[in-house]
Amino acid sequence: MIGEIPSVPVGQPYVSRVLASEAGVHRPRIAGICGTKAKGAESIVLSGGYKDDEDLGDVIIYTGHGGQDGAGNQVSDQSLDDSGNAALVTSHLQGLPVRVIRGSKCESIYAPRSGYRYDGLYRVVSYGSKLGIDGHLIWQFRMEAALGTPTPPIELEQLPVDTPQNDVRAPVGNDAPERVSSTVQRVVRSGPVKNTVKRWHVDECQVCGLTIETPGGAYSEGAHIQALGRPHNGPDRTDNVLCLCPNCHVKLDAGAIVIEDDLTVVEMGVPGRTLRTHPQHTLSLECIRNHRERWRR
Repeated sequence: MIGEIPSVPVGQPYVSRVLASEAGVHRPRIAGICGTKAKGAESIVLSGGYKDDEDLGDVIIYTGHGGQDGAGNQVSDQSLDDSGNAALVTSHLQGLPVRVIRGSKCESIYAPRSGYRYDGLYRVVSYGSKLGIDGHLIWQFRMEAALGTPTPPIELEQLPVDTPQNDVRAPVGNDAPERVSSTVQRVVRSGPVKNTVKRWHVDECQVCGLTIETPGGAYSEGAHIQALGRPHNGPDRTDNVLCLCPNCHVKLDAGAIVIEDDLTVVEMGVPGRTLRTHPQHTLSLECIRNHRERWRR
């Protein structure tokens, strides 16, 4: 089942994976991803199984499945042919929500103190490949909390590495804690940057040459070559933005299109036309190479 489970509130704890499975929150008792390529991912579990995972609360950098030995070391490359990884790709392409369960073994301040906890719905906003800590190709999925999903509670305080556990003093505390407003960090994209690139190209797609005319005028999209935010950390500058039609934008973001250093556009492994350019629009080779590296297979 995709989406929320009726009668299961966000924050619901489970003593074990078995109980989470019986509740239908995450049906597999071992696998970290539940789903299929055809239907998408129902749920994932963050339980410290992959070294490259990052848990930022409202944002999760989730490492795909496969390639590990029994000790948790990455010993071979991951593949999008893996059913769990393929399910997360489908969730991204179709905009489907994914249930997130955190386990106490996850090395994160957002992990529950014991057992498992259902933390609501997240969406797969982007994905790509990279060399992991162990030197093998891994696939990572950036997941962001869906609208209405609360920030998970911080249950574990991180201690300095050199602080002995038995030397930690109890905090004084506060009998009347005040309420404060909290904010969630999001990547702020510059509208003027994208609009400048679109004006240079007069809303003509740099890949296919299409200009979409609407009653309100021409339409195009500004697309970042090297994605913004973690784990890609691309710059929000004109040399990292292309003017594209919606179709080519999706292809770029999904890795169906990559660009060579000489600006040859390669679609699904087949070299084709040369990227359209403008005298004022220089492109960052570093960003182009980063995008290409992200989608190497």
